[in-house]
Amino acid sequence: MTKYKFLKPDTLRNGVKIKNRVVMSPMTEQSSFEDGSITSDEINYYRLRTGGVGMLITGCANVNDLGKGFEGELSVADKSMLPGLSRLANAIKMNGTKAILQIFSAGRMTNSKVLRGQQPVSASAVSALRHGAETPRALSEEEITQTIEDFAKATKLAIEAGFDGVELHGANTYLLQQFFSPHSNRRADQWGGSLQNRMKFPLAVVDACADTIKQFADSPFILGYRISPEEIEEPGIRISDTIALVSQLNNKPIDYLHLSLADAWVSSIVDRSDKQPVFEKIKAVLADDLPLIVVGHLATPAQVEKLIDSGVSFAAMGRELIREPQWVQKVEAEDEQAIRYTFSLRDLNELKVTPPLLNFLMTAFRRGFPLSTDKHQLKR
Repeated sequence: MTKYKFLKPDTLRNGVKIKNRVVMSPMTEQSSFEDGSITSDEINYYRLRTGGVGMLITGCANVNDLGKGFEGELSVADKSMLPGLSRLANAIKMNGTKAILQIFSAGRMTNSKVLRGQQPVSASAVSALRHGAETPRALSEEEITQTIEDFAKATKLAIEAGFDGVELHGANTYLLQQFFSPHSNRRADQWGGSLQNRMKFPLAVVDACADTIKQFADSPFILGYRISPEEIEEPGIRISDTIALVSQLNNKPIDYLHLSLADAWVSSIVDRSDKQPVFEKIKAVLADDLPLIVVGHLATPAQVEKLIDSGVSFAAMGRELIREPQWVQKVEAEDEQAIRYTFSLRDLNELKVTPPLLNFLMTAFRRGFPLSTDKHQLKR
C-alpha cells in the first residue's frame, strides 16, 4: 500500500477514472515541423514521459493558422494533421495514462514573422505590454464566430485522433484570456465591455466544444479548462473577475479546472497584503463535483502530497518531468532517492530533449534550468 494519497485514483466530473492524481502539465517544446505536424522527436519525448502520470497534457496546439504563437508549435488546424495526431495519442496512452490535447489560439501573443506576414489578431487592437509586441487587429464578428467553430473542429479532430480529451487553454495571456481581460478587450459590442460580455467568448468556446463532444464522442471524452487567475496589467484580470468566471464554468460541462500558477502556493500577485494562496480562493467557489488541477513549481513527493492534502484533486508537474520522466514510477517503486532534481547537458539524448526545447529552457528561465534545484525551493 502506498503511503502517498497522490498515487491513488480519482474521478473526473464525467465519471472518467484517473489512475493517480499526478498530471504532466502542458509545456512548450517547439519541436513540430514548420507546418505544425508532429515529429518523431516529439513522439519520443512524450513516450518517455507517459505511463506513470494519470494524465498527460500536451503542449498547446493551434486551432487555426492565425492562432500560431511560435515556431515548432503543434497544429490541430487541419484534417491533414490527423495521422500525426493519432500517432501522438497512441504514444501517450500507455499503462492507463489519459492523453489530453491542449488547444488554443495565441491571439496577440505572436508576431507577423511567425504568421508569415499576417497581422496578429485579438479582441481589440491593443498590444501586449512586452518588448517588441506588435499591435494586433480586432477580430470581426464573423471571425469570432469562425474561431469558436475552429475550436469545435479541433475538438472533433482530437476525438478522431484517439485522444481522451482536450484542454481549452484560457490562461497565460492567450486569446481566450485576451477576450476575458479588460486590458486586451476594449470592445463595445456583445463581446466586450462589461464583465459578462468579456466572458462570452470563452464560454461560447466551451459550449461549442461540449456540443461537439456530445455529437461525435462514442465514449466519455474529457473537456478541461485552464485559467490564469490574475494579471499585473492595469486594467487587468483580478481575483474577483476570475471568481465570476469560475462561477459560470461551474455550470458548464467541463470535467476539470486547471489553475496555471508560477508557484502552487502563491498568493495574489496584485494585492501583496493578501497572503491566502490563490488556489484556496478558487477552490472555495468551485463546484463540489469539479476537480481542480494546480501547477506551480512542484518537484518532490512531499510537495505534491502537501498540495493534495490541502484538498486539491490533482497536482501537475512540468519541468520536473523534463529532467525526471520516471518520477511517478520511482515513487511507486519506493526509490525516491533515485529521483533526479538536476539537469545536465549530458542527459539530452537520454531525456529526448531537442535543441529547440533546450534553447527555450535556457532562454525562458533567466536563473537557468532547472530552477527547482535550489535547496530552499526543495524544502517547501
